[in-house]
Amino acid sequence: MSVDRRNLMKLGGVGGIGALALNASPALASATRRKWGRGYDNQRIADLGKGTFRNPVLSGDHPDPAILKDGRDYYLTFSSFDSYPGLTIWHSRDLVNWQPRKAALNRNIGSVWAVSLEKHKGRYFLYIPVKAAPNDIFVIWADHIDGPWSDPVPLGLHNHIDPCHAVGEDGSRWLFLSGGDRVRLSDDGLSLAGKVEHVYDPWRYPDTWDVEGFSPEGPKIHFHGGWFYMITAVGGTAGPPTGHMVIAARSRSIHGPWEHHPGNPLVRTTRLGEAWWSRGHASLVEGPDGSWWSLYHGFENGFWTLGRQCLLDPVEWTRDGWFRMTGGDLSRPIRSPRGGERLPHGMALSDDFSAPLALGSKWSFFRPAPDEASRVRIADGALHLAGKGLAPSSGSPLLLIAGDRSYRFECDIEIPAGGTAGLVLFYDDKLYCGLGFDEKRFVTHQYGIERGRPANPHGRRMRMRVTNREHIVSFHTSGDGGQTWQRFDRGMEVSGYHHNVRGGFLMLRPGLYAAGPGEARFRDFRFTALDD
Repeated sequence: MSVDRRNLMKLGGVGGIGALALNASPALASATRRKWGRGYDNQRIADLGKGTFRNPVLSGDHPDPAILKDGRDYYLTFSSFDSYPGLTIWHSRDLVNWQPRKAALNRNIGSVWAVSLEKHKGRYFLYIPVKAAPNDIFVIWADHIDGPWSDPVPLGLHNHIDPCHAVGEDGSRWLFLSGGDRVRLSDDGLSLAGKVEHVYDPWRYPDTWDVEGFSPEGPKIHFHGGWFYMITAVGGTAGPPTGHMVIAARSRSIHGPWEHHPGNPLVRTTRLGEAWWSRGHASLVEGPDGSWWSLYHGFENGFWTLGRQCLLDPVEWTRDGWFRMTGGDLSRPIRSPRGGERLPHGMALSDDFSAPLALGSKWSFFRPAPDEASRVRIADGALHLAGKGLAPSSGSPLLLIAGDRSYRFECDIEIPAGGTAGLVLFYDDKLYCGLGFDEKRFVTHQYGIERGRPANPHGRRMRMRVTNREHIVSFHTSGDGGQTWQRFDRGMEVSGYHHNVRGGFLMLRPGLYAAGPGEARFRDFRFTALDD
C-alpha cells in the first residue's frame, strides 16, 4: 500500500472527505468515486466529465505556473530548469483541459526558474530567470504566442529570481522580484530603466511552524477592482510538506504602500495526511464564466518523484475586497469553470517515430550542448540518436514528463558496433536508474552509477521494457520483438529519487539514451499509464 493510500484511508478515503462536502450534488458525489479521468496512453486527466474535475490539472513536473489570459484563450508555461527545448506553452479555453503548443526557448542559457508570461500592447513577453555563470534574468518576445521568439536578452539582474511583469496606474512597466524588491523597465520592456528597490516586507509566519526557510519568492501582481494585489510564496519550495504557502497583500498604487491580507496564509498544507504537500507559488486568473481561480503547484502526497504538479483552486472575492481560496486541501472533485471550449487534454507519450520528433512539446534533452538537436534524425520509422558520452550522466538523455504514479514504457532498440543504449528513469546526471546494453553485456544503472554487467543474450537488437509501479521498478527484455519477455534479475525502489534528497527541483523522468560511437536506433516507443 502506498503512502498516499494510507493517508487517504486515515482521512476517511477519497469518498470520505468528498461525500461529506458533496452530498447535495449527485454529479459530484458520483465523481468522488473516480480518482481521475483517463486520456492518451491511459494517462490520468483532471476532467471527470459532467462539469467536475480533480487535481492536478497538469500532472507531473509543471512547477511555478505562469498564466496569461488572452481573450478567450489561456496560455500557461512552467519552469523548465535544465530541459531543452524549454518553456513549452500550453493552451486552454476552460482552465481544466490543456494542450501543448511549442517551446519558446531553444537555446540553453542555464537552468530556467520561475518565469513571467505577459502580453503588453499586442506583444508577448517572457521574463526568464536562470541559474548560470553568472545568474541573470533574460527577456524574449514574440508577436504570436507560437513564435518565433526573439533571442534572449540579459537584463543584468544577477541577485534575484522569479520576476513578475506589472504595469502601473500611470502606464509604467516594472518587474517585481524575489525578496520584496522591484525594478523599473524601459517602455519597450527590453531593458532596465532604474535600480532595484525594496518595496515590500512580506508577512511572517509563526516561528513554531515547520518550514524550509523564509524565502519570499514568486510574486504575482494582479489588478482587480481598483486594487493591486501581490501574491507571494514563503516558507521554502520543498523541505517539510508544511513549509511552502501562499500569502497576499494589496495596494491602491503600484508604488505601495502594501497591506497584508488579514487571512494570511491563504494556502498551506497543515497535516502530513493531506493529498498535496508544499502548496504555493500562486496566480489569479478569471475563468471563462467570470468566476475566479488560482493556479499554483504542489507535491503529491508520497510522490516527490513526480515533481511539483499544477493545481487549480476556486477563488471567492469577499465584500471587503479581499479574496480567499475555497478548494480546501484539493482532495475532492471541484466544479469546473463553465463557458469555455473543452480542448483535448495532453498528448500521447507513445511515439512511432513516423513524424518529425516533437522536441519541446514532448521530448527534451537534459543540459544539451548548442548543437544537441543535430544528434537526432527520423528515418525508416526509427529515431536515430547519435551516441554521446559513456553513460546517461554524460550523454544528455532524451526525456519525457510522465505524470502518473504507475506506468510502463518499452521500445525496440538497436545499437551500432561499439555503442551502448537503453532506457532510463532520470532525475539528473547524479541520480538515475535504468538498463542499457552493448553487443555483449547489459549495463545496470542504479543510484546514478553503472553497476552489474551480466551477459546479453540478444546481441545488438532487443526490445526493452521498464515498469514503475508506485516506485517499484522492474525491467524486462525480449529478443523476439516482444512476443516473449525475460525479467531482468535486478529490481529497484526509487521513492528517494527526488529534490529533498538530491536538490535541483526536478522530477524522475522516463527516457532513452545512446552512448559511444555511431547511432542507436529506437523504434515503436510505447507508454502506458497503469491504473492506481
